Amino acid sequence: MTHEHYMQLALEQAQQALAANEVPVGAVIVQGQRVIAAAHNQREMLRDPTAHAEMLAITQAASYLGDWRLEGCTLYVTLEPCIMCCGAILLARVPTVVYGATDPKAGAAGSLFHLLSDPRLNHRCQVVGGIRAGPCGDILTRFFQAQRRLGKK
Repeated sequence: MTHEHYMQLALEQAQQALAANEVPVGAVIVQGQRVIAAAHNQREMLRDPTAHAEMLAITQAASYLGDWRLEGCTLYVTLEPCIMCCGAILLARVPTVVYGATDPKAGAAGSLFHLLSDPRLNHRCQVVGGIRAGPCGDILTRFFQAQRRLGKK
């Protein structure tokens, strides 16, 4: 399986978020070649500012493994993680993060900050960005254009 394959699964999660009128971000966590978690943004539905796709996937994966350490796992997410999600990724000891679209306004894995590779921290991740960046960015662009047409924030 390739990064593109797993990113497509994350995009399918983003489509589910879009269908639920959530910001269309999806995430999957893979151990070996097995998907052990899949989630999408649910902030509106859960009325929870922490209900980002990455956070929900990390919780699912930890439950599946019976351990808070997600060693040997790879997180695939359609949008570069924010500061909160990078903190959770580091605390969960995720060794590899693969993301699609960059986030120039809130990205903490290379755009605004480099939290996942900061040598001052006790854990660092290998970061691979830009996998299926076009489709990952397009779904977000379409969502926010529609929101602006509707006069929403």
